[in-house]
Order: sequence, then C-alpha cells, then structure tokens
Amino acid sequence: MVQYNSMELMICTAAREIEDGSSAVVGTGAPCAVGMLAQKTIAPKMLMLFEAGGIAPLLPVMPVSVGDSRTFYKGIEASSMTETMSLTARGMVDYAFLGGAQIDMYGNLNSSMIGTDYRKPKVRLPGSGGAADLATNCWKVMIVTPHEKRRFVPKVDFITSPGYLTGGNSRYEAGLPERTGPFKIITDLAIMDFEEKTKRMRVISLHPGVTVEKVKENTGFELLVKEDLVTTPEPPEDWLKILREEVDPHKYIIGR
Repeated sequence: MVQYNSMELMICTAAREIEDGSSAVVGTGAPCAVGMLAQKTIAPKMLMLFEAGGIAPLLPVMPVSVGDSRTFYKGIEASSMTETMSLTARGMVDYAFLGGAQIDMYGNLNSSMIGTDYRKPKVRLPGSGGAADLATNCWKVMIVTPHEKRRFVPKVDFITSPGYLTGGNSRYEAGLPERTGPFKIITDLAIMDFEEKTKRMRVISLHPGVTVEKVKENTGFELLVKEDLVTTPEPPEDWLKILREEVDPHKYIIGR
C-alpha cells in the first residue's frame, strides 16, 4: 500500500489538474511544488512564471522565495514583477495558485486581516502581495489549502482576492474579466469546484477514507455536493518518488 501524507496528496492532486502547454504563476511553497511536479510528469511543456520576473525557468531545486535567483535558471526571460503582472492582465496566464487565512462559499479569499475593524484588526495578515491581481486576471485560480472550519467561513472578514463575490454573475457585473475566477479547491479532505449558475462551492471528489460528513464538519457554511461523487485517486508511487527525491528532497514542504 502506498504511504503518503496530506501535503503530498494535495500536491499530487493539484498537479494532476494542470494541462500540458499551459502557463501558471506560482509562488513558493506548495504552489511551486505543484508546478515542478506537473512539469516532471504530465505537463512537461507547462510554463511557470514567478512574481519577481522569472519567466519559464527550469528549476533545478525548490526556490526559497519568488525572488530567488533559481527562479530565473534557464528561463526565457529575467524580467520584473511589472512584466509578470502585465502578462496576467493581457490574458496570457492560464493558472494561478492561491491560498489565504479565510475563504467563503464563493471563493473570495482573505489574506489581509482578521476582525471587523480594518484599522484595528485582531490579527494583521501579510496582505495581497500580488494575489488580488492574479485572482482578477488569471483564467483559472486553483486554491490549495488545509480544510479547517476557521478557514472555510460564511463570510470573509476582508476580500483580498476576489472570487465570485456574492455569486451568480456578480463577479462579471463588477467589471472583472469574464470566464475568469476560482477553478478548483484542493484540500486535505476533498476537491471542490463551483456550481455553474450560483457559483457556490461544491464537493466533487472525496479523498480516500474521507466522508461527506467529515468535510461538512470542517466547513463553516453549507456546501453543495455533486450527485456523482468520486474518490480522489491516490498519488502514484512514481510521482511520490519524484516529489520526494527531485522536487522537495529537503522536505521544506512535504515534511510539514
């Protein structure tokens, strides 16, 4: 039987969603591991971009930041944050990987503050760091996050990165590009997407050994559940070998 931890499962599951020949803005940590694993398995022609300006590098090892010199290694361009963000604004980036302290049923993300008073929050968080631009302009936003009730809340305290706002067509009525928005949410319990008309979060796949009840218990709002639920495939052994030996041999991410 294949042995793996929850982080390895999330990374492998997210990597499986990437199409060969696509482009993605990735950050450090789990998003970078997803991109590297996808390149080394099912999407060798996937193009990665980093916020600090690395365009299409062939990463030798896991970088420690988006400005790490390794994010430029064998890349087609060493540019700037302005160039990376301009590519997203011009509709040239397929995927963005995001996370946050809070997410609501419409995929709105909060990475700015916890509390009701912006000037005097209970907790001040790092902020957007470019995430709002990516959530606005990239065609498919993939959210990779632990599944906890404190994260999955009825209403985020602050919208840092826009999802489907209040549902329906509200995102596009607000002036954001059509056909953009949250695509999939990968957690340590399940895979979720967004129902086409209401844009509400919907469970579409349960990870091995996980029940719908457990997912609901760890969610602070009512989830939609797809009728034909499936079970998420386990990570293949060869993928785990690549992840552990080539992508993250020092266990910066998968050792958490």
